[in-house]
Amino acid sequence: MTRIDAKFADLNAKGKKAFVAYVMAGDPDYETSLEVVKGLPGAGVDIIELGLPFTDPMADGPTIQLAGQRALDGGMTLQKTLDLATEFRKQDDTTPIVLMGYYNPIYNRGVDTFLADAKAAGIDGLIVVDLPPEEDEELCIPAQAAGLNFIRLATPTTDDRRLPKVLQNTSGFVYYVSVTGITGAAEAQAGEVGPEVARIKAKTDLPIIVGFGINTPDRAEAIASVADGAVVGSAIVGQIGAGKPVSEVLSFVKSLADGAHRA
Repeated sequence: MTRIDAKFADLNAKGKKAFVAYVMAGDPDYETSLEVVKGLPGAGVDIIELGLPFTDPMADGPTIQLAGQRALDGGMTLQKTLDLATEFRKQDDTTPIVLMGYYNPIYNRGVDTFLADAKAAGIDGLIVVDLPPEEDEELCIPAQAAGLNFIRLATPTTDDRRLPKVLQNTSGFVYYVSVTGITGAAEAQAGEVGPEVARIKAKTDLPIIVGFGINTPDRAEAIASVADGAVVGSAIVGQIGAGKPVSEVLSFVKSLADGAHRA
C-alpha cells in the first residue's frame, strides 16, 4: 500500500473528501518553495502535487507556465525537485507527494535511474501528462513495479470507448480534468462534473479527484461534493506569483482545504 492508498483509506474511514494542492517546485525560488511545501499539510492539504518545471508545458495555462519559467530561471532542476521532496520527508513521512510534469526530463535522466531516485526521495506517484496509455511500457509499468502509483488524466472528451484504456494500469486515483483546455482557463461546474464522475466510477474502484477550474473555497466544496476530492493549482500558484508572503499563501490554501473538507 502506497502513502496515496493509505491516505484515501483514512479519508474514507472518516467520511472525508480529499484536498489536493499543486505547487511548482522551485517557484519563486528553492527556499520559498520548500517553505510553502512544508506548510501545506498544516494548511489541511491531504496530497501534495509537486510540479516539475519544464520548458514546454503544453497542458498548462499562463499562470503555471510562468511559475515553471520562474523556477527554471532560478536554477530549478529535476535533481533539486527530488532534493526538495527529500528535505520535506525529514519532517513528514505520511503526506503523499505526486510528481506532476512531462516525460522529457525523466527520459533524459533514464527511467530506471529516475524511478530509483524518486522512490528514495519519498515520491509516491507520478502524473506525466504527455504519455498516453499506448506508451505504458515506457514509464507506467516500470513505475508501478517500483512501488509508485501512476495516475492518469481523464477529460470531458474521454468517451466510453476510450475510458477503459485510460483506466488500464492506472493506480492511486484518477485525475478528472473538469474543463477542456489548459489549466486555469475556465471554472469547473459541479452540475457538469457530477455525471462525468459517476460515469467514470461505474468503471473503476479508484477515487476520482477533480481538478482545473477550482479557485474558491465554495467551488472546492461544490466539486468535492460530487467527487472524492478536489485539486487546486493555478489559484495557489497565482498567489505565489503575486509575491504573497508564505503565511498568506498557506492561509489561502487552508480556506480552500476547509471548503473541500466541508463537502
